[in-house]
Amino acid sequence: MADLPPIRETIARHGLSASKALGQNFLLDEQLLARIAAIPGDLADRDVLEIGPGPGGLTRALLRAGARVTAIEMDRRCLPALAELGEAFPGQLTVIEGDAMKLDHGEVMQGKAFHVLSNLPYNVGTALFVKWLSGADWPPQWRSLSLMFQREVAERIVARANTGAYGRLAVLAQWRAEAALAMKVHRSAFTPPPKVMSAVVHVAPTDAPDGVSARTLERLTEAAFGQRRKMLRQSLKGVPGALDALAEVGIEETRRAETVGVAEFVALARALDTA
Repeated sequence: MADLPPIRETIARHGLSASKALGQNFLLDEQLLARIAAIPGDLADRDVLEIGPGPGGLTRALLRAGARVTAIEMDRRCLPALAELGEAFPGQLTVIEGDAMKLDHGEVMQGKAFHVLSNLPYNVGTALFVKWLSGADWPPQWRSLSLMFQREVAERIVARANTGAYGRLAVLAQWRAEAALAMKVHRSAFTPPPKVMSAVVHVAPTDAPDGVSARTLERLTEAAFGQRRKMLRQSLKGVPGALDALAEVGIEETRRAETVGVAEFVALARALDTA
């Protein structure tokens, strides 16, 4: 086990500070970081993708758990601190300088199965999450997602129908995966403390329902929740065949999107794809 100085010392020695423009908030509590690294289970000899490692707090917890970590970091100020971690854990850490939104993560991971663990930058967290959930290929190359979000976003991901938090993110996360709120994290755990509370969401892929394309479901939920206060007959009128599909699967067109469960959206998408 590498003997490392506290993260706070590493940050001070390299003159690092969290960048608001990059959505950074550093986690310093190493016991908390170890608990986050344990969420997906045993990571010994497993491949892990981390987005936005910053000074490497979660990175060191993952390395101590025995993971092989590929970290994508666009803030070059943090690269020397990460290079020190690479020296402390020979052969376990690969650091890529770049924008995670613009990279093909499958190519980055060289076709290997991998877990994603990350204290996501707030300004790109949701977009990255949707990117991992989208696409026709299923099961995905990733085996689990353990991601830090603002608590409000985390609650939207795990929400059920007929609740205020339920929306497009919940459907995309739950129609072919299991999503759970794994841990709540107080704002005081971060440096600097954000204005909001946070939570870690854990997502694991399941079998995809037959006869449903991801693109159709994405198009449906985008339309339905884009005008969530309107009845389905209004919000879905721009989706060809959607009103006929509502009738086919027995969903009243006077309902609103937040009342339509994940299974009902799946049935609606299937009806559209087989029409």
